[in-house]
Amino acid sequence: MAAAPSGGSGRTCFVLGGSGETGRALLRELLSRRLFARVTLIGRRRLSLGPEADAAVEQAVVDFERLGEHAAAFQGHDVGFCCLGTTRAKAGADGFVRVDRDYVAQAAELARAGGCKHFILQSSQGANAQSSFLYLRVKGEVENLVQAVGFDRCTILRPAVLLCKRQESRPMEWVTRQFLGVVARVFPTAYSVPVETVARAMVACVLQPGEEKVKVLENKAIHELGKAVPQQGM
Repeated sequence: MAAAPSGGSGRTCFVLGGSGETGRALLRELLSRRLFARVTLIGRRRLSLGPEADAAVEQAVVDFERLGEHAAAFQGHDVGFCCLGTTRAKAGADGFVRVDRDYVAQAAELARAGGCKHFILQSSQGANAQSSFLYLRVKGEVENLVQAVGFDRCTILRPAVLLCKRQESRPMEWVTRQFLGVVARVFPTAYSVPVETVARAMVACVLQPGEEKVKVLENKAIHELGKAVPQQGM
């Protein structure tokens, strides 16, 4: 694997969904490895990142309901990372579709118009536009929409259940993740993946030369690619 360019060699990127578990892990990776000269977080509110991160990261606050008015936030980036998403429980069925499909698709269009060459999308294991399950159908639909935008490179990651320590309390989800954490010791790449591994895999997508216009990484490939990038501090 190619070495990370010092200072990013003038390249820039944006991150959508930086307040989520994967987004925060991704931001830590990007700042630690200095892959980009400029990292822009695009979101509905400013995040408190700490003094060092605040100095290295630009933040663009946008209204996703009027995203077309914020085209400037998407201009001039070489790479776009998208970890944006919500849940049906939190936003309702219509809100889930709007966030996970419509917002993401419009952001991809704005990014491409702004010069973005490589778009990296966090999707989900089992994504299928023909699925009878809303979650998987929406994930499949947004994959198709993003591919249709026509980026030079489009990488789609389909992680299984994400293992992480959530800031917000979700008791049943906590129980599920504890169980999957145990299962992962026996079947490490089948049913789950740590968010840190997903973040490192997203970084690896940038470091590796890309010959395929569209590349889809299933859960096992995410594990393998995440291992190809050393953990922070190593």
